[in-house]
Amino acid sequence: MTSSDARIADSLARISGELTAVVDRLVTEPAGLDGVLDVLTDADRVFVFGAGRSGLALRMTAMRLMHLGLDVHVVGETTTPAIGPGDALLTASGSGTTAGIVRAADTATEVGARIVAITTAADSPLGRAADALVVVPAAAKLDRSGAASTQYAGGLFEQAVVLVGDAIFDALWQRSGLSADDLWPRHANLE
Repeated sequence: MTSSDARIADSLARISGELTAVVDRLVTEPAGLDGVLDVLTDADRVFVFGAGRSGLALRMTAMRLMHLGLDVHVVGETTTPAIGPGDALLTASGSGTTAGIVRAADTATEVGARIVAITTAADSPLGRAADALVVVPAAAKLDRSGAASTQYAGGLFEQAVVLVGDAIFDALWQRSGLSADDLWPRHANLE
């Protein structure tokens, strides 16, 4: 093994350890997680919105929710309709203060939609606006102290958003009773 391989292996081990610690805390302190499933199941449509890497992570969740047969829209796409009563807004912001996401949550609230928020900050504007809240015990993007994570600029939070999104999908899938064959016809075929 070369020294470069060892450095990458060391990074993988450190990142994996941090992510495992976050998941362990979410599993042992799952307060509010089932509320997420209820909000999404009861929604007429699900709108997904995050900025930067958190937004990219949520797009993966949007795809999986669509595979389940939910009517899903990614905020910012040209075909995204107006949100309304009975809809849900699924968001992610490490700080819970990302201006565009907080404005979207305010708009969703004003029109009678419900909000699911994934954040590190329960007491943030986004956290307070949420009907269902997932608090990820990770460093926010601006935390460079190294105490919560040694990774750069919210990397641990963004990785957790991917895993939380997959767990939301998986739990909804298990709840639905649908088989993988039932979901497959919704998989992209214009690849």
